[in-house]
Amino acid sequence: MRIRRGSAIAASVTVFFGLTVIPAAAEDPKLAAFTKQQVSWAPCDGGPPPPGFPPEEWEKLWAGLECATLTVPMDYRNPDDGRLSIAVSRRKAKNPAKRQGVLLLNPGGPGGDGLLMPSYLTGEAIADSFDLIGFDPRGVGRSTELRCEAGHWEPARTRPTDDQFPVIAAAKLSQEQACQRAGGGLRPFISTANTARDMDVIRAALGEKKINYLGFSYGTYLGAVYGSLFPRNLNRSVLDSSMHPDWLYYEQSKQQAVAARQNFDAWAAWVAERDKTYHLGTSVAQVTATLDALGKQLAVTPVPWPEHPEYGKIDRNLFDMILGYETVSRPGWALTTELILKIKAAVGGTLSPDAAKALAALTKYSIPETFNGVFPTVTCEADWPADLNVYYEQMRIFRERYPYGRGAGAAEPTECTFRSFTPPERITDLKRNGYPTGLVVQAEFDPSTQYDGGPAMAAKLNNSLISIADEGAHGLYGRNDCATKKINEYLIDGVLPGSRVTCPGAPRPNVPVDGLATQSSRSLEERALELIKTQKLDRGF
Repeated sequence: MRIRRGSAIAASVTVFFGLTVIPAAAEDPKLAAFTKQQVSWAPCDGGPPPPGFPPEEWEKLWAGLECATLTVPMDYRNPDDGRLSIAVSRRKAKNPAKRQGVLLLNPGGPGGDGLLMPSYLTGEAIADSFDLIGFDPRGVGRSTELRCEAGHWEPARTRPTDDQFPVIAAAKLSQEQACQRAGGGLRPFISTANTARDMDVIRAALGEKKINYLGFSYGTYLGAVYGSLFPRNLNRSVLDSSMHPDWLYYEQSKQQAVAARQNFDAWAAWVAERDKTYHLGTSVAQVTATLDALGKQLAVTPVPWPEHPEYGKIDRNLFDMILGYETVSRPGWALTTELILKIKAAVGGTLSPDAAKALAALTKYSIPETFNGVFPTVTCEADWPADLNVYYEQMRIFRERYPYGRGAGAAEPTECTFRSFTPPERITDLKRNGYPTGLVVQAEFDPSTQYDGGPAMAAKLNNSLISIADEGAHGLYGRNDCATKKINEYLIDGVLPGSRVTCPGAPRPNVPVDGLATQSSRSLEERALELIKTQKLDRGF
């Protein structure tokens, strides 16, 4: 199948890239105190589980996992000017005879905590051959944490009015000022390049000449930066669900709404072929019009969730998000459509308990939560447009063309629009010069890092590219059998696939075209929980 390239919206700002001149950590004698420090491993203390997380499952994740704490410079230019702690975890290779070194892992973000990643991947083939190394990046979790005061928050809006634009901008300014008040001394040093330097301190402290690397989402950019700064210290690398190297970071944000529209259109075409089953229209245009009319009804008469008052009501804003996020998983299309029909039938009343439970389970893993203070700091390492009219113009476009998922929220100003600190260095010039050919893996309908990022990153680094056709997943390793097999062959055996290869995505539901679908005897909630399990939506990254 041909992989479709989403048309990129013209970037509103030119970002200039420059070489980083900081020397590699392992080669700088001023860093010897960090690179030669002893690592003291001990069983990890998981602490209490997060709210709602089953205690027995939480204990299983931490069982057998080792933890240690390393120190790194806050400022690599001035190593004596303060130190930070970095929390590191390890699961030793299951088969010592096959051990090939360490595999560093990063879940993305920016701001994702990675201590539990070795546990989530312990069932994969790589766990036999590598010590799986997780870590909380600087500013995150159990590492020295960047905490921000709470500024004024506005609710997410997919289709804000012009009158709401200044209100949104004012909230972002408030958030930037609040974050600067609490973390101003640390924020300039929370950056991708410094996290990459921390990774090299981890490598050196572990006594490894080279690392192998598997990064997801923003972790792909982090891996590319590490390879650019420390090419002699990187062996095999896999960049799964890659960021676009030229979309740092405003364009990357906008493309999430573009990808949401692409997923919606693909789903709407599938629904239109099954109008006798779903009765939403016989074309993409008709399905879109039907749902637009439903959205307008929900704007006037939101539908409450029984037993879930904390979620608020299903209004047009939340409905747009559902249409963007719940059309991503192809195997879930039938369930998503049935839930939308339940919402349609509930206008003027209340959503059925079964539909409410199913929708609550799905949205728990699909609609993003607010990021910690690292996200609105690392994403500010690149320049954003300073003119608010640039954002307002884009928001007008996005509320009309790309209203699903994040909608116009993907084009709004952020804290970075009002950045109150000056990054101490330019962003890293990405290149592959001195480390082996790696893999980039990308889904055709990736909702978080739009597909074009994969080919662009592969071309930038001259890496091989695995594309997943008709797939909306974000993070393919361990989820897509074909891609997982090829990644294992590369990481474990060093065998590269072709320079450009395609794997099939997860199958669409077996609902007949223009025929009546067989009704399932299982509840909507049971089907939602099965989808979460089979698609590994609860994997943690």
